[in-house]
Amino acid sequence: MAEATPAPPAACEREFLEYSGPVAGMKYPVKVKYCGDCGTPIEYCEFYPNYEKCKKWLESNLPDEFGKIVSVKDDDGEGGGGGGGEADDSEKKKRQTRGGKGTVKAKKKSEPTGIKVGTSKRGKKKTITIVIGLASYDIDLKDAAKFFSNKFACGSTVQGEDEICIQGDVKDDLFDILPEKWKAISEDDIDDVGEIKK
Repeated sequence: MAEATPAPPAACEREFLEYSGPVAGMKYPVKVKYCGDCGTPIEYCEFYPNYEKCKKWLESNLPDEFGKIVSVKDDDGEGGGGGGGEADDSEKKKRQTRGGKGTVKAKKKSEPTGIKVGTSKRGKKKTITIVIGLASYDIDLKDAAKFFSNKFACGSTVQGEDEICIQGDVKDDLFDILPEKWKAISEDDIDDVGEIKK
């Protein structure tokens, strides 16, 4: 039998995190309360860019927890008087605002500008059909591309913010299918722009 090799001396000197068991006075399983506005646990709401909205939601839905959080803030000295507006301004300057869920960009509401349908050459013999302008009718471009793929049995992709490329020359069929599928579109809104240079 082979003997177990002893651990190197450097490994014996390291301190590892040891689990000491459940904490006395804590009730398990721990129930975490989440904010309805930002979706994070309520103790992390202060790091959310729209903290004021979280405070309003907490005050109306969880007043006990709101009272605890506000009293903790006052003890830390953030909510106290004395300094007044200067402390609040410097706090806003220190807080870093980040993108993501907190800063959702509002979509621009624009009038429908019409739909442009054209073709483009891909290689020597291949043709693709390009549809521009569906997004101005509040049509989800991914769903529209999937619909075109199923309808024409070909590939279709979303290109850019307001453009769908369909493999094959299906331009003539689109004049009938678009008003039939989406009632907001009339045949007068669809323009044939011929060949589009890419």
